[in-house]
Amino acid sequence: MTVNDIAAPTPLTPGRLSELTTEVAEEVRQGLHELHFDAENRWSVRLRADDYTDVWLISWTPDQSTRLHDHAGSLGALTVVTGELVEHYWEDGLRTRTLAEREGGRFPLGHVHDVVNASDVPAVSVHAYSPPLTAMHYYEIADQGSLRRTGSILTTDPEPNVPTLEAVPSSAAAPGERRR
Repeated sequence: MTVNDIAAPTPLTPGRLSELTTEVAEEVRQGLHELHFDAENRWSVRLRADDYTDVWLISWTPDQSTRLHDHAGSLGALTVVTGELVEHYWEDGLRTRTLAEREGGRFPLGHVHDVVNASDVPAVSVHAYSPPLTAMHYYEIADQGSLRRTGSILTTDPEPNVPTLEAVPSSAAAPGERRR
């Protein structure tokens, strides 16, 4: 049995989440959602939330990235609105794919990845999680090339304050926004 075969705790599928991020990405292109960029920290805002899904808009300036992580018990999807993002993901070893404007990825349960803006221009992406995020697990590649979990946190935010990452005062963000 592979990770893709595991039943999820949600009626939504990665395919439906991908359709949702594509729809919301088009809303962003049409100017229906305000964007911010911060050279120091990724910026994010929750655009939608219900019992089954939360949808986030995230901006990335050059060299901003996440750490290697999964979304605990949530499925996910992302669509690149503008720019280009590189995803490093674990699939019997670390693999890499580039996601250009209007492209995206789907994340089954247990999908471990890191996302980075490796280009010299800002990027914007839309992310959806179902069920809504409750936790994230962080990983590293061990000396022998295996994946090793280094920690877990409870969070409802795809941009959580992780003790090993620089913390940004939450007072710097408007209501509903997170800066990281």
